[in-house]
Amino acid sequence: MSSEFSHDEMALLIERAAETGDLAELRRPADAGSRDAADQLVESAAEQEDFGELRRLAAAGNQDAADILAELEDETGA
Repeated sequence: MSSEFSHDEMALLIERAAETGDLAELRRPADAGSRDAADQLVESAAEQEDFGELRRLAAAGNQDAADILAELEDETGA
């Protein structure tokens, strides 16, 4: 995770972004290695049925995203 923010500051940023469902704000810390942000990003992308974001995460090796993507595609036929 980037040293740009302290652990507490990063946790607060992640929490706020998760509350608003702002995928862009979650993507930065997730891509920097924050597992909490990655988890929240997957959850928010699933709630918003953002197949593009879920595909991006799955392609990067996120198994949770791959599993949720498969479930959503089965449900929606996407």
